Amino acid sequence: MIALGGAIGAGLFVGSGVGIAAAGPGILVSYGLAGVLTTLVMRMLGEMSAARPVTGSFAEHARRAFGPWAGLLAGWMYWALLVVSVAAEAIGAGRIMTGWVPGVPVWAWVAVFMAVFTAGNLAGVRHFGELEFWFAGLKIAAICGFLALGAAVLAGLLPGHPSPGAAHLTGDGGFLPHGWHGVAVGLVAAVFAFGGLETVTIAAAECGDPARAVRAGVRAVVWRVSVFYLGSMAVIVALVPWNAPGVAEGPYAAVMERTGVAGAADVMRAVVLVALLSAMNANVYGSSRMLFALVGRGDAPRALGRVRGGVPYAAVLASAAFGFGSVVLSLLWPRTVFPFLLHSIGAAILLVWALVAASHLRLHGPSVRAVAALAGIGGVLVFMLGDPASRSQLLTTGAWAVGLLCWAGVRRWRSAPGTGPLPS
Repeated sequence: MIALGGAIGAGLFVGSGVGIAAAGPGILVSYGLAGVLTTLVMRMLGEMSAARPVTGSFAEHARRAFGPWAGLLAGWMYWALLVVSVAAEAIGAGRIMTGWVPGVPVWAWVAVFMAVFTAGNLAGVRHFGELEFWFAGLKIAAICGFLALGAAVLAGLLPGHPSPGAAHLTGDGGFLPHGWHGVAVGLVAAVFAFGGLETVTIAAAECGDPARAVRAGVRAVVWRVSVFYLGSMAVIVALVPWNAPGVAEGPYAAVMERTGVAGAADVMRAVVLVALLSAMNANVYGSSRMLFALVGRGDAPRALGRVRGGVPYAAVLASAAFGFGSVVLSLLWPRTVFPFLLHSIGAAILLVWALVAASHLRLHGPSVRAVAALAGIGGVLVFMLGDPASRSQLLTTGAWAVGLLCWAGVRRWRSAPGTGPLPS
Protein backbone atom coordinates (compact mmCIF):
# COMPACT_ATOMS: atom_id res chain seq x y z
CA MET A 1 0.00 0.00 0.00
CA ILE A 2 2.95 2.32 0.62
CA ALA A 3 4.23 1.72 -2.90
CA LEU A 4 0.78 2.26 -4.36
CA GLY A 5 0.50 5.48 -2.39
CA GLY A 6 3.74 6.80 -3.83
CA ALA A 7 3.06 5.72 -7.41
CA ILE A 8 -0.64 6.51 -7.85
CA GLY A 9 -0.54 10.27 -7.60
CA ALA A 10 -0.44 13.34 -9.79
CA GLY A 11 1.40 11.41 -12.51
CA LEU A 12 -1.67 9.25 -13.12
CA PHE A 13 -4.61 11.52 -12.34
CA VAL A 14 -3.22 14.74 -13.81
CA GLY A 15 0.00 14.12 -15.75
CA SER A 16 -1.46 11.34 -17.88
CA GLY A 17 -3.42 13.98 -19.81
CA VAL A 18 -0.17 15.29 -21.28
CA GLY A 19 0.71 11.82 -22.55
CA ILE A 20 -2.75 11.33 -24.07
CA ALA A 21 -2.52 14.68 -25.85
CA ALA A 22 0.83 13.64 -27.33
CA ALA A 23 0.12 10.01 -28.23
CA GLY A 24 -3.65 9.79 -28.62
CA PRO A 25 -4.92 6.20 -28.24
CA GLY A 26 -1.28 5.17 -28.72
CA ILE A 27 -0.84 6.05 -25.05
CA LEU A 28 -1.75 2.40 -24.46
CA VAL A 29 1.48 1.40 -26.20
CA SER A 30 3.39 4.02 -24.19
CA TYR A 31 2.09 2.78 -20.85
CA GLY A 32 2.56 -0.84 -21.89
CA LEU A 33 6.23 -0.27 -22.67
CA ALA A 34 6.71 1.78 -19.49
CA GLY A 35 5.05 -1.02 -17.51
CA VAL A 36 7.44 -3.60 -18.94
CA LEU A 37 10.45 -1.41 -18.12
CA THR A 38 9.15 -0.76 -14.60
CA THR A 39 8.58 -4.47 -14.04
CA LEU A 40 12.15 -5.30 -15.06
CA VAL A 41 13.62 -2.66 -12.75
CA MET A 42 11.40 -3.53 -9.78
CA ARG A 43 12.10 -7.24 -10.09
CA MET A 44 15.83 -6.58 -9.95
CA LEU A 45 15.46 -4.11 -7.11
CA GLY A 46 13.26 -6.53 -5.19
CA GLU A 47 15.78 -9.34 -5.62
CA MET A 48 18.66 -7.20 -4.33
CA SER A 49 16.60 -5.73 -1.46
CA ALA A 50 15.33 -9.14 -0.35
CA ALA A 51 18.92 -10.40 -0.20
CA ARG A 52 20.08 -7.27 1.64
CA PRO A 53 17.19 -5.22 3.12
CA VAL A 54 18.77 -1.98 4.30
CA THR A 55 17.64 1.60 4.74
CA GLY A 56 18.56 3.40 1.54
CA SER A 57 17.75 0.42 -0.67
CA PHE A 58 19.05 0.99 -4.21
CA ALA A 59 21.56 3.63 -3.08
CA GLU A 60 23.24 1.04 -0.87
CA HIS A 61 23.15 -1.55 -3.68
CA ALA A 62 24.82 0.95 -6.03
CA ARG A 63 27.44 1.68 -3.39
CA ARG A 64 28.23 -2.02 -3.00
CA ALA A 65 28.41 -2.49 -6.75
CA PHE A 66 30.45 0.53 -7.83
CA GLY A 67 31.71 2.37 -4.78
CA PRO A 68 30.78 5.44 -2.68
CA TRP A 69 30.25 7.72 -5.69
CA ALA A 70 27.37 5.60 -7.00
CA GLY A 71 25.63 5.49 -3.62
CA LEU A 72 25.98 9.25 -3.21
CA LEU A 73 24.65 9.90 -6.72
CA ALA A 74 21.64 7.57 -6.42
CA GLY A 75 20.74 8.72 -2.92
CA TRP A 76 20.89 12.46 -3.46
CA MET A 77 19.17 12.35 -6.87
CA TYR A 78 16.29 10.33 -5.46
CA TRP A 79 16.02 12.58 -2.41
CA ALA A 80 15.79 15.64 -4.66
CA LEU A 81 13.18 13.92 -6.82
CA LEU A 82 10.99 13.15 -3.80
CA VAL A 83 11.18 16.52 -2.03
CA VAL A 84 10.43 18.47 -5.22
CA SER A 85 7.55 16.07 -5.87
CA VAL A 86 6.24 16.82 -2.37
CA ALA A 87 6.18 20.51 -3.26
CA ALA A 88 4.39 19.91 -6.57
CA GLU A 89 1.78 17.71 -4.90
CA ALA A 90 1.26 20.19 -2.06
CA ILE A 91 0.64 23.02 -4.53
CA GLY A 92 -1.81 20.91 -6.52
CA ALA A 93 -3.72 19.91 -3.37
CA GLY A 94 -3.75 23.49 -2.15
CA ARG A 95 -5.25 24.72 -5.42
CA ILE A 96 -8.03 22.14 -5.24
CA MET A 97 -8.91 23.23 -1.70
CA THR A 98 -8.82 26.91 -2.67
CA GLY A 99 -11.30 26.14 -5.45
CA TRP A 100 -13.69 24.81 -2.81
CA VAL A 101 -12.88 27.42 -0.14
CA PRO A 102 -11.87 30.57 -2.04
CA GLY A 103 -11.30 32.59 1.11
CA VAL A 104 -8.26 30.52 2.14
CA PRO A 105 -5.07 31.06 0.08
CA VAL A 106 -3.06 28.20 -1.39
CA TRP A 107 -0.10 28.71 0.93
CA ALA A 108 -2.31 28.27 4.01
CA TRP A 109 -3.57 24.89 2.80
CA VAL A 110 -0.02 23.86 1.94
CA ALA A 111 1.10 24.79 5.46
CA VAL A 112 -1.68 22.66 6.95
CA PHE A 113 -0.87 19.66 4.75
CA MET A 114 2.85 19.86 5.42
CA ALA A 115 2.28 20.15 9.17
CA VAL A 116 -0.05 17.15 9.23
CA PHE A 117 2.23 14.87 7.23
CA THR A 118 5.37 15.98 9.02
CA ALA A 119 3.69 15.21 12.35
CA GLY A 120 2.50 11.85 11.02
CA ASN A 121 6.00 10.89 9.93
CA LEU A 122 7.48 12.04 13.24
CA ALA A 123 5.02 9.81 15.11
CA GLY A 124 6.68 6.65 13.77
CA VAL A 125 6.56 4.28 10.85
CA ARG A 126 3.51 2.42 12.21
CA HIS A 127 1.42 5.61 12.24
CA PHE A 128 2.70 6.58 8.81
CA GLY A 129 1.85 3.15 7.44
CA GLU A 130 -1.65 3.25 8.92
CA LEU A 131 -2.38 6.64 7.37
CA GLU A 132 -0.96 5.61 4.02
CA PHE A 133 -2.97 2.38 4.08
CA TRP A 134 -6.25 4.30 4.20
CA PHE A 135 -5.13 6.89 1.68
CA ALA A 136 -4.03 4.23 -0.79
CA GLY A 137 -7.20 2.24 -0.13
CA LEU A 138 -9.38 5.22 -1.06
CA LYS A 139 -7.42 5.73 -4.28
CA ILE A 140 -7.66 2.08 -5.25
CA ALA A 141 -11.38 2.07 -4.57
CA ALA A 142 -11.81 5.18 -6.73
CA ILE A 143 -9.85 3.66 -9.61
CA CYS A 144 -11.78 0.38 -9.38
CA GLY A 145 -15.04 2.34 -9.46
CA PHE A 146 -13.78 4.32 -12.45
CA LEU A 147 -12.84 1.12 -14.30
CA ALA A 148 -16.20 -0.51 -13.48
CA LEU A 149 -18.13 2.55 -14.69
CA GLY A 150 -16.06 2.72 -17.87
CA ALA A 151 -16.62 -0.96 -18.56
CA ALA A 152 -20.36 -0.51 -18.08
CA VAL A 153 -20.46 2.36 -20.59
CA LEU A 154 -18.35 0.47 -23.11
CA ALA A 155 -20.70 -2.50 -22.79
CA GLY A 156 -23.73 -0.26 -23.33
CA LEU A 157 -25.14 -1.03 -19.87
CA LEU A 158 -25.56 2.59 -18.75
CA PRO A 159 -29.02 3.95 -19.72
CA GLY A 160 -28.85 6.84 -22.14
CA HIS A 161 -25.20 6.24 -22.98
CA PRO A 162 -24.75 3.96 -25.99
CA SER A 163 -21.39 2.26 -26.30
CA PRO A 164 -18.94 4.18 -28.52
CA GLY A 165 -17.29 0.92 -29.54
CA ALA A 166 -13.91 1.51 -31.18
CA ALA A 167 -14.86 4.86 -32.70
CA HIS A 168 -12.55 6.90 -30.48
CA LEU A 169 -9.69 4.41 -30.85
CA THR A 170 -9.61 4.43 -34.64
CA GLY A 171 -11.21 7.80 -35.44
CA ASP A 172 -9.90 11.31 -34.77
CA GLY A 173 -6.67 10.67 -36.67
CA GLY A 174 -6.34 6.95 -36.08
CA PHE A 175 -4.73 4.91 -33.30
CA LEU A 176 -1.41 6.77 -33.69
CA PRO A 177 -2.46 10.31 -34.68
CA HIS A 178 1.06 11.66 -34.09
CA GLY A 179 2.92 8.54 -35.17
CA TRP A 180 5.61 6.83 -33.15
CA HIS A 181 7.04 10.15 -32.08
CA GLY A 182 3.83 10.73 -30.10
CA VAL A 183 4.15 7.28 -28.55
CA ALA A 184 7.72 8.13 -27.49
CA VAL A 185 6.57 11.40 -25.90
CA GLY A 186 3.84 9.46 -24.09
CA LEU A 187 6.44 6.91 -22.97
CA VAL A 188 8.51 9.63 -21.28
CA ALA A 189 5.40 10.83 -19.41
CA ALA A 190 4.47 7.25 -18.49
CA VAL A 191 7.94 6.45 -17.11
CA PHE A 192 7.80 9.43 -14.78
CA ALA A 193 4.27 8.45 -13.70
CA PHE A 194 5.52 4.99 -12.64
CA GLY A 195 8.18 6.58 -10.41
CA GLY A 196 7.53 6.10 -6.70
CA LEU A 197 7.30 2.32 -6.63
CA GLU A 198 10.85 2.22 -5.27
CA THR A 199 9.56 3.39 -1.88
CA VAL A 200 8.38 -0.15 -1.08
CA THR A 201 11.99 -1.37 -0.84
CA ILE A 202 12.91 1.59 1.38
CA ALA A 203 10.00 0.88 3.74
CA ALA A 204 10.78 -2.87 3.83
CA ALA A 205 13.88 -2.26 5.96
CA GLU A 206 11.59 -1.20 8.85
CA CYS A 207 9.36 -4.28 8.66
CA GLY A 208 9.54 -7.21 11.04
CA ASP A 209 10.45 -9.62 8.21
CA PRO A 210 11.99 -7.34 5.56
CA ALA A 211 13.00 -10.03 3.07
CA ARG A 212 9.47 -11.50 2.96
CA ALA A 213 7.88 -8.03 2.92
CA VAL A 214 9.89 -6.78 -0.05
CA ARG A 215 9.27 -9.93 -2.12
CA ALA A 216 5.52 -9.80 -1.53
CA GLY A 217 5.36 -6.04 -1.97
CA VAL A 218 7.22 -5.96 -5.28
CA ARG A 219 5.28 -8.89 -6.75
CA ALA A 220 1.90 -7.42 -5.83
CA VAL A 221 2.48 -3.79 -6.61
CA VAL A 222 3.93 -4.19 -10.10
CA TRP A 223 0.95 -5.98 -11.63
CA ARG A 224 -1.60 -3.94 -9.68
CA VAL A 225 -0.19 -0.61 -10.79
CA SER A 226 0.11 -1.87 -14.35
CA VAL A 227 -3.57 -2.90 -14.35
CA PHE A 228 -4.65 0.42 -12.85
CA TYR A 229 -2.59 2.49 -15.26
CA LEU A 230 -3.29 0.55 -18.44
CA GLY A 231 -6.93 -0.04 -17.52
CA SER A 232 -7.46 3.65 -16.82
CA MET A 233 -5.84 4.73 -20.07
CA ALA A 234 -7.93 2.21 -22.01
CA VAL A 235 -11.18 3.54 -20.50
CA ILE A 236 -10.22 7.17 -21.14
CA VAL A 237 -9.22 6.85 -24.81
CA ALA A 238 -12.16 4.52 -25.54
CA LEU A 239 -14.84 6.76 -24.01
CA VAL A 240 -13.73 10.27 -25.04
CA PRO A 241 -11.85 11.62 -28.06
CA TRP A 242 -8.20 12.00 -27.17
CA ASN A 243 -8.22 15.59 -28.45
CA ALA A 244 -11.46 16.63 -26.69
CA PRO A 245 -11.34 19.84 -24.61
CA GLY A 246 -10.39 19.14 -21.02
CA VAL A 247 -8.70 15.78 -21.58
CA ALA A 248 -5.17 17.19 -21.40
CA GLU A 249 -5.91 19.03 -18.14
CA GLY A 250 -8.01 16.35 -16.40
CA PRO A 251 -8.67 13.10 -18.30
CA TYR A 252 -10.56 11.41 -15.46
CA ALA A 253 -12.89 14.35 -14.94
CA ALA A 254 -13.49 14.50 -18.70
CA VAL A 255 -14.66 10.88 -18.68
CA MET A 256 -16.87 11.35 -15.63
CA GLU A 257 -18.52 14.39 -17.15
CA ARG A 258 -19.12 12.51 -20.41
CA THR A 259 -20.98 9.75 -18.52
CA GLY A 260 -23.36 12.32 -17.02
CA VAL A 261 -22.81 11.20 -13.42
CA ALA A 262 -24.16 13.85 -11.05
CA GLY A 263 -21.39 15.79 -9.31
CA ALA A 264 -18.73 14.07 -11.40
CA ALA A 265 -16.35 17.02 -11.40
CA ASP A 266 -16.34 17.37 -7.61
CA VAL A 267 -16.01 13.61 -7.15
CA MET A 268 -12.90 13.50 -9.35
CA ARG A 269 -11.43 16.58 -7.68
CA ALA A 270 -11.85 14.81 -4.34
CA VAL A 271 -10.16 11.69 -5.70
CA VAL A 272 -7.28 13.73 -7.11
CA LEU A 273 -6.94 15.52 -3.76
CA VAL A 274 -6.67 12.20 -1.92
CA ALA A 275 -4.14 10.98 -4.49
CA LEU A 276 -1.98 14.08 -4.05
CA LEU A 277 -2.10 13.94 -0.25
CA SER A 278 -1.26 10.23 -0.26
CA ALA A 279 1.71 10.77 -2.56
CA MET A 280 2.87 13.67 -0.34
CA ASN A 281 2.76 11.43 2.72
CA ALA A 282 4.69 8.63 0.99
CA ASN A 283 7.29 10.99 -0.44
CA VAL A 284 7.97 12.72 2.91
CA TYR A 285 8.60 9.26 4.32
CA GLY A 286 10.77 8.07 1.42
CA SER A 287 12.87 11.25 1.28
CA SER A 288 13.53 11.23 5.04
CA ARG A 289 14.68 7.59 5.01
CA MET A 290 16.92 8.17 2.02
CA LEU A 291 18.46 11.21 3.73
CA PHE A 292 18.98 9.17 6.90
CA ALA A 293 20.72 6.49 4.86
CA LEU A 294 22.99 9.13 3.29
CA VAL A 295 23.96 10.28 6.78
CA GLY A 296 24.82 6.71 7.76
CA ARG A 297 27.23 6.43 4.83
CA GLY A 298 28.85 9.80 5.57
CA ASP A 299 27.30 11.47 2.51
CA ALA A 300 25.21 13.99 4.48
CA PRO A 301 25.81 16.09 7.64
CA ARG A 302 25.82 14.00 10.82
CA ALA A 303 23.32 16.35 12.49
CA LEU A 304 20.62 15.02 10.15
CA GLY A 305 21.03 11.53 11.55
CA ARG A 306 19.50 12.22 14.96
CA VAL A 307 16.93 9.64 16.04
CA ARG A 308 14.19 9.82 18.66
CA GLY A 309 11.87 6.96 19.43
CA GLY A 310 13.17 5.04 16.43
CA VAL A 311 12.28 7.89 14.07
CA PRO A 312 14.99 9.86 12.18
CA TYR A 313 13.30 13.11 13.14
CA ALA A 314 16.06 15.41 11.89
CA ALA A 315 15.86 13.89 8.40
CA VAL A 316 12.05 14.13 8.45
CA LEU A 317 12.18 17.82 9.41
CA ALA A 318 14.87 18.62 6.84
CA SER A 319 13.01 16.90 4.00
CA ALA A 320 9.70 18.53 4.94
CA ALA A 321 11.39 21.93 5.27
CA PHE A 322 12.89 21.66 1.78
CA GLY A 323 9.50 20.70 0.38
CA PHE A 324 7.83 23.66 2.06
CA GLY A 325 10.66 25.94 0.92
CA SER A 326 10.05 24.84 -2.65
CA VAL A 327 6.40 25.79 -2.26
CA VAL A 328 7.40 29.26 -1.07
CA LEU A 329 9.66 29.62 -4.10
CA SER A 330 6.80 28.58 -6.37
CA LEU A 331 4.56 31.26 -4.89
CA LEU A 332 7.20 33.98 -5.12
CA TRP A 333 8.56 33.10 -8.57
CA PRO A 334 5.97 30.80 -10.20
CA ARG A 335 7.43 31.15 -13.70
CA THR A 336 11.13 30.76 -12.93
CA VAL A 337 12.46 29.06 -9.79
CA PHE A 338 9.96 26.23 -9.30
CA PRO A 339 9.83 25.22 -12.98
CA PHE A 340 13.63 25.13 -12.81
CA LEU A 341 13.46 22.74 -9.84
CA LEU A 342 11.00 20.50 -11.69
CA HIS A 343 13.24 20.42 -14.76
CA SER A 344 16.25 19.72 -12.55
CA ILE A 345 14.85 16.37 -11.44
CA GLY A 346 13.01 15.56 -14.68
CA ALA A 347 15.21 12.60 -15.64
CA ALA A 348 16.28 11.62 -12.11
CA ILE A 349 14.13 8.50 -12.05
CA LEU A 350 15.78 7.21 -15.23
CA LEU A 351 19.21 7.73 -13.67
CA VAL A 352 18.14 5.83 -10.55
CA TRP A 353 16.68 2.99 -12.62
CA ALA A 354 19.87 2.77 -14.68
CA LEU A 355 21.92 2.44 -11.49
CA VAL A 356 19.56 -0.29 -10.23
CA ALA A 357 19.99 -2.30 -13.44
CA ALA A 358 23.75 -1.75 -13.56
CA SER A 359 24.08 -2.73 -9.87
CA HIS A 360 22.15 -5.94 -10.47
CA LEU A 361 24.37 -6.70 -13.44
CA ARG A 362 27.48 -6.17 -11.30
CA LEU A 363 26.31 -7.98 -8.16
CA HIS A 364 24.34 -10.88 -9.68
CA GLY A 365 26.04 -11.39 -13.02
CA PRO A 366 24.70 -11.01 -16.58
CA SER A 367 20.94 -11.32 -16.99
CA VAL A 368 18.43 -10.66 -19.74
CA ARG A 369 16.45 -8.39 -17.38
CA ALA A 370 19.39 -6.10 -16.67
CA VAL A 371 20.47 -5.82 -20.29
CA ALA A 372 16.90 -5.23 -21.51
CA ALA A 373 16.28 -2.59 -18.82
CA LEU A 374 19.49 -0.73 -19.61
CA ALA A 375 18.67 -0.83 -23.32
CA GLY A 376 15.17 0.52 -22.67
CA ILE A 377 16.43 3.29 -20.39
CA GLY A 378 19.10 4.18 -22.91
CA GLY A 379 16.49 4.41 -25.65
CA VAL A 380 14.35 6.80 -23.58
CA LEU A 381 17.39 8.96 -22.78
CA VAL A 382 18.41 9.13 -26.44
CA PHE A 383 14.90 10.19 -27.41
CA MET A 384 14.86 12.87 -24.70
CA LEU A 385 18.16 14.20 -25.94
CA GLY A 386 16.79 14.51 -29.47
CA ASP A 387 13.40 15.91 -28.47
CA PRO A 388 13.47 19.71 -27.96
CA ALA A 389 10.70 19.57 -25.35
CA SER A 390 12.53 16.98 -23.22
CA ARG A 391 16.16 17.93 -23.84
CA SER A 392 16.30 20.68 -21.21
CA GLN A 393 15.13 18.28 -18.48
CA LEU A 394 17.77 15.73 -19.39
CA LEU A 395 20.57 18.29 -19.60
CA THR A 396 19.66 19.97 -16.31
CA THR A 397 19.43 16.64 -14.49
CA GLY A 398 22.74 15.68 -16.07
CA ALA A 399 24.33 18.88 -14.81
CA TRP A 400 23.23 18.10 -11.24
CA ALA A 401 24.56 14.55 -11.62
CA VAL A 402 27.94 15.85 -12.79
CA GLY A 403 28.01 18.22 -9.81
CA LEU A 404 27.35 15.33 -7.41
CA LEU A 405 30.05 13.22 -9.04
CA CYS A 406 32.53 16.09 -8.66
CA TRP A 407 31.57 16.36 -4.99
CA ALA A 408 32.11 12.62 -4.57
CA GLY A 409 35.52 12.95 -6.21
CA VAL A 410 36.53 15.77 -3.90
CA ARG A 411 35.38 13.80 -0.86
CA ARG A 412 37.42 10.80 -1.95
CA TRP A 413 40.50 12.95 -2.50
CA ARG A 414 40.11 14.69 0.87
CA SER A 415 39.71 11.37 2.69
CA ALA A 416 42.72 9.75 0.98
CA PRO A 417 45.76 8.96 3.16
CA GLY A 418 47.94 12.01 3.69
CA THR A 419 45.24 14.59 2.94
CA GLY A 420 43.73 14.79 6.43
CA PRO A 421 40.27 13.84 7.67
CA LEU A 422 37.19 14.83 5.74
CA PRO A 423 35.13 17.39 7.68
CA SER A 424 31.47 16.54 8.18
